[in-house]
Amino acid sequence: MRPPRLADVAGRAGVSEATVSRVLNDKPGVSDDTRAAVLAAVDLLGYDRPPKLRRSSAGLVGLVVPELVNPVFPAYVQCIGDILARGGYTPIVGSQVPGGTSEDEYVEMMRERGVSGLIFLSGLHADSTAELDRYRDLVDAGLPIVCINGYREDLHVPFVSDDDIGAMGLGVRCLTRLGHRRIGLATGPLRFVPSRRKVMGFRQAMAQHADVADVTDLVRHTLFTVDGGREAGESLIDDGCTAVICGSDMMALGVLAAARARGLEVPGDISVIGYDDSPVMAFTAPPMTTVRQDTEGISRAAVTALLDAITGRHVATAELVFRNALVQRESVGPAPRVRPRPAPRSTSG
Repeated sequence: MRPPRLADVAGRAGVSEATVSRVLNDKPGVSDDTRAAVLAAVDLLGYDRPPKLRRSSAGLVGLVVPELVNPVFPAYVQCIGDILARGGYTPIVGSQVPGGTSEDEYVEMMRERGVSGLIFLSGLHADSTAELDRYRDLVDAGLPIVCINGYREDLHVPFVSDDDIGAMGLGVRCLTRLGHRRIGLATGPLRFVPSRRKVMGFRQAMAQHADVADVTDLVRHTLFTVDGGREAGESLIDDGCTAVICGSDMMALGVLAAARARGLEVPGDISVIGYDDSPVMAFTAPPMTTVRQDTEGISRAAVTALLDAITGRHVATAELVFRNALVQRESVGPAPRVRPRPAPRSTSG
């Protein structure tokens, strides 16, 4: 038994400890929404409800995520899990690590547990080289599924996506207004749908706002990681870019590290824009300008579509796209008048 700690539950639910106490003791004077939020917090924190407040789950729902290192994925897990719990469903999360349990293996284990439906966040569906029969087989078996990000037009299931194309317009427009013209894009491998869409949006935005028709030499494809961002940043800095837009906040941290290794100041010498608006981005040095995904809106739409399918309601299979917002902080500034020459790379071994 793990009895709830009032302070933990209050912090998670955003209410006072006194309110938590009233809910756990089944006292009146608390709204239904607040009561649901407190009980959801108890469940998500892994505490045991008091016996009189326990309920049977309306069902299990599987959530498969690629990993939990990138802060945007835990944010989605928390939001989706919270919404599911409020609806009476119990979330089961499968997160992947290199060499560990695969997406297909997680799906098989979840089906053995009798899940009522599955949500795939940036799963294999987002890889344009991956076969889609694994998802079609689930649909044919009558198991409702919803996919987040990585839209595939030949997979007829509900999709909820972030606006990768429009996001590039936000970043490029911000930088060109500050005088930047040689702007680089650091994003993930081209086989991933979000990367392809970011390149498409970047090309369109550069043509419109920077009068640059060919962006081939301004795009770098690496991994959506700090190391990937550092690699891309070094290359783009060498090619004279005064600003870099990144496909993830993790990549932006790598570009920031690459600039510092060259003795460059951000934003004095080079501006950097991230992607996702992870919670830590407001506390980097300097605070990172980034494109914010509507994590809550996307999560709510995905859960709503899945629960509608589970309960037999009609669910459209067209893609639902959520717009982004540019959160401008201190990592962007006016384009430098004279681009400083990068410090030579060390050849010592």
